[in-house]
Amino acid sequence: MMELIYLLGDGIDLSLLVVVEGKICWDLYIDGLDASSDGNLLDALGASIKAALSNTGIPMVHVAVGASSDEQPQVDISDEEFLQFDTSPVPVIVTLTKVGRHYIVGATSEEESQLSSAVSISVNRKGNICGITKRGGAGYDPSFILDMISVAKHVSEQLINKLDSEIDAAEAEDEL
Repeated sequence: MMELIYLLGDGIDLSLLVVVEGKICWDLYIDGLDASSDGNLLDALGASIKAALSNTGIPMVHVAVGASSDEQPQVDISDEEFLQFDTSPVPVIVTLTKVGRHYIVGATSEEESQLSSAVSISVNRKGNICGITKRGGAGYDPSFILDMISVAKHVSEQLINKLDSEIDAAEAEDEL
């Protein structure tokens, strides 16, 4: 799980989870269920997390500070007011799988069974790399990695636009 946290980078404003600095905060847990073993799980979880966070509301909390700073503050959690996450900075994950001398974006499980290695690259809307992780035993020439990063940036731009479009369409449908 630490790997996914690393790859998602600073995608959400964690200060939204703070209720009282140093005393009370919201815990945010995301569970993912793999319903199919075809394709790359890390990429699918990254996209799923972006979509789930766009539909996540944190209840507004009104704090009545006690007489002493040592006292636990009284909190009133709203049932009607919510803060929404801005998911626009949340990166997506693109995995490039090396098979022989070539690499594949979005490899199927059959293609992955032939991999010599794979690189998962997390890229945000600005094209910044938020994380890279490699699996498999084969090494890479640095120029090969730079080429993979270039491909991941191109693919991530298309993926982010598609995800944001689908999220916007789902939100518009919910408002009807």
